[in-house]
Amino acid sequence: MTDTTMTVDPVNEKLPAGKLFTLGLQHVLVMYAGAIAVPLIVGRVLQLTPEEVAFLISADLFVCGLVTIIQSMGATKWFGIRMPVMMGVTFASVGPMVSIAAVGLNMVFNGAREMSEDDLRYAAMQAEGGH
Repeated sequence: MTDTTMTVDPVNEKLPAGKLFTLGLQHVLVMYAGAIAVPLIVGRVLQLTPEEVAFLISADLFVCGLVTIIQSMGATKWFGIRMPVMMGVTFASVGPMVSIAAVGLNMVFNGAREMSEDDLRYAAMQAEGGH
């Protein structure tokens, strides 16, 4: 008789529930930290109020969750990878968004200083609802 034992490749190995939970929790916490960091950075640069930053974070987490469900379950035969993944926010967009925000805010504040007194009076009247 020959002793044939079936060895399982580590990639296909089924981990115990405790280890799966720990690794899954680690993955969620890392994704959550990344998903919150981007709106915090962008909100700070745009000088948003705390309520607006909270809304930005909520919208970010909602979209991350929605895309995670679509990718994990697959929407159609050709859309969605059908693998257990968690989608998050990329930091690649932070640099351009911060640059655009800095230039935009600079133009708003410096541009207002270069306006004539008549332009400032007209802008004030428009803000008050006058014609």
